[in-house]
Amino acid sequence: MNQLNLDIATRVIDSALQKGRELELAPLCVVVLDAGGHLIAAKREDGASLLRPEIATGKAYGCLAMGFGGRELARRAQTSAPFLTALSGLTGGKVVPVPGGVLVRSSDGHLLGAVGVSGDASPKDEVCAVAGIAAVDLVADTGDAA
Repeated sequence: MNQLNLDIATRVIDSALQKGRELELAPLCVVVLDAGGHLIAAKREDGASLLRPEIATGKAYGCLAMGFGGRELARRAQTSAPFLTALSGLTGGKVVPVPGGVLVRSSDGHLLGAVGVSGDASPKDEVCAVAGIAAVDLVADTGDAA
């Protein structure tokens, strides 16, 4: 597989939301972006707060912009605030540097896109993103070594 499509993105989202319900998390929003940062699909659960779609998109977009998962982006944000300020300015504030943004890779490591989840604590959001990606037999890149 060399790209994500609507069917796969929908399955990722539905599986991520199912994981959130299994874990009894707060209402979630899940987005899937292609490798160019374009929206493929998004779902916002009933009761998810107002900015959840934008936050989920920012988590995924930041991963794509920098080429690594949300955990590494969060680490870099903590150690290099001036760089993050510049990155935020360059992207028009689109980057959200916390866990919950996960790159999607093929089994051979090819970048296909990213998933962003928002609604609960960022590490819990990330668990849902990883579950969604795994459900379609793709590789989740959180920014931590496997």
